Amino acid sequence: MTSPVRTERHDDVLVVISDSPPVNALGADVRAGLEAGFREGISDDSIKAIVLRCDGRTFFAGADITEFGKPPREPGLHAVLDMMDASPKPIVAAIHGTALGGGCETALACNYRVAVPSAMIGTPEVKLGLLPGAGGTQRLPRLVGVKAALEMVAIGDPVPAKKAAEIGLVDKVVGEDSLEADAIAFAREQIGKPLPRISERNAVADPEAVAAFRKANGRKMRGFDAPEANIRCVEAASEGSFADGMAVERTEFMKLMGGTQSAAQRHIFFAERQAAKIDDVDPKTPLRPINKVGVIGAGTMGGGISMNFLSAGIPVTIVEMQQDALDRGTGVMRRNYEASAAKGRIKPDAPDKAMGLLTPTLSLDDLADCDLIIEAVYENMDVKKELFGKLDRIAKPGAILASNTSYLNVDEIAASTSRPEDVVGMHFFSPANVMKLLEVVRGEKTAKDVLATVMALSKKIRKVAVVAGVCHGFIGNRMLSPRQIEANKLLMEGATPEQIDRVHVEFGMPMGPFQMSDLAGVDIGWHRDPSRIESIRDALAAEGRWGQKKNAGFYDYDEKRNATPSPRVAEIIEDFRSRSNLPKREITDQEIVERTLYTMVNEGALILEEGKAQRASDVDVVWIYGYGWPIYRGGPMFWAQTEGLPKVVAGLEKHKFKVAPSLKAAAESGGKL
Repeated sequence: MTSPVRTERHDDVLVVISDSPPVNALGADVRAGLEAGFREGISDDSIKAIVLRCDGRTFFAGADITEFGKPPREPGLHAVLDMMDASPKPIVAAIHGTALGGGCETALACNYRVAVPSAMIGTPEVKLGLLPGAGGTQRLPRLVGVKAALEMVAIGDPVPAKKAAEIGLVDKVVGEDSLEADAIAFAREQIGKPLPRISERNAVADPEAVAAFRKANGRKMRGFDAPEANIRCVEAASEGSFADGMAVERTEFMKLMGGTQSAAQRHIFFAERQAAKIDDVDPKTPLRPINKVGVIGAGTMGGGISMNFLSAGIPVTIVEMQQDALDRGTGVMRRNYEASAAKGRIKPDAPDKAMGLLTPTLSLDDLADCDLIIEAVYENMDVKKELFGKLDRIAKPGAILASNTSYLNVDEIAASTSRPEDVVGMHFFSPANVMKLLEVVRGEKTAKDVLATVMALSKKIRKVAVVAGVCHGFIGNRMLSPRQIEANKLLMEGATPEQIDRVHVEFGMPMGPFQMSDLAGVDIGWHRDPSRIESIRDALAAEGRWGQKKNAGFYDYDEKRNATPSPRVAEIIEDFRSRSNLPKREITDQEIVERTLYTMVNEGALILEEGKAQRASDVDVVWIYGYGWPIYRGGPMFWAQTEGLPKVVAGLEKHKFKVAPSLKAAAESGGKL
């Protein structure tokens, strides 16, 4: 087998080149090739310096994640980096593309680093529940200081070449098109000079920087094990020798690697990629061209949906019924763009560029030349069927007609057209310009090329798409339903909104079910008859307690929207309980978990049994990216496995729930969902 690593001699400089598409991952064959290449350079007396670079679109983009959990293959990355670190000749890393994870650590084992301006360098292992375990937590603080190292390892966002040069991570930013020549010239300049080795430096302790970092990022890191492990390793770099620090790094790495959080985060890493695959659709299916998009509705959803396409450079025609609604919606879109520009998230000219692609109109007829039309109107079947009947007459042949419905039957909507094969559900999550999830609802007659086109398009607009079948609420909202039903029952039996919400927040959710109700609006779906009070929610809505927008919902809110338990809500709950002759009893936190979270798992199993989701990992992706399920728990179906399926089944049966047959079978057989 030909090695993915080769060497080229340039007089007294040896260039070691990795060519292992697509991203030069540091797999066993690459590591063996690097070992051989450096051995060649070190042993040849006529070679005075070595340059390490990569062919293709990137420097080493990280370890080969497919090797995780498998028996190690020699040589290990540590051995290769130790050889580089001990080299008697200067080694220069020539970086383009991305140097991530093990790629960054490989660059750190070199004596010098040069990079093109477009290069990005970082250690994102924390996002997989890990830490850079090949010396990254020890070399970085010794090179760039504790403060910069903490940002890189415990947050995991890469830094551009210019910033890398400012903090001392890169020695020189070189020409975009002359990387190899500039790296060779730089290497020659180092011949004969004392060799800088990061491992021989001391990191300066900075307890104030550590304390400030923990304070600034406490909320972001809440519940995660890996950030704190990374922090401990950075602290160790300033407390002893390099060898001592490496021992701490190894111990912490192995704890994380064997823990459930990293397993969960790696599960989602692969699950996200798997979700893009459609079991019965050839990945080579020709796609329909999408050069112009129509969006019906300029409200919160319609405006947010439009922004996704405008940000991707796709022209949008947006339709409203009234001019004031159209002006209001487009005004919100512009303000959103301008706010992002003011915060530096997009370029200063991006708002004008995006809005320049937008065509506002009051006429549906202006959608006639669109390749994809998405409706984001009121969630009512009659309204949507009437609209799709009109679109059937207006849209050009081959145009994809999509509904942003979050609950309704896409097949019934499609039946109102003469081309049901062109109809698909595209369920965006609010705010649509921010939330990453897109549920792509496959109707009974949805054409395969329509499905493939929408899935491919989702990547272009930076969404994580999951295919769902037609059922009430699809995947996410269908699973949300039993949670809400049980949460309401628990209120009647003795739990408080704050107890139920606390259990969910402590579990890792961004908010509990009643906090979510207050944020979304207690009045959503309310029948609007104050005299008709059939539930606690009806009673709150009748009193104008519509949530945060009214400073009163399940909680009371101050002017800064800080929540406090509401005595009035406690009275309403007590009144309903007494009229229902339900005795108040003590509700444990575990019962709340069993009745609100185990029931979600049970519903997920039913969804899989019915074929409304392709795989259990797709269900997990929906909940991670659409509902804020903590990624360190891996989604509800993965979490159920770590919780123990027999325990989940026992909890459901204890509360007299009908257990999904597949869930019960998996629990009894020791299998998986």
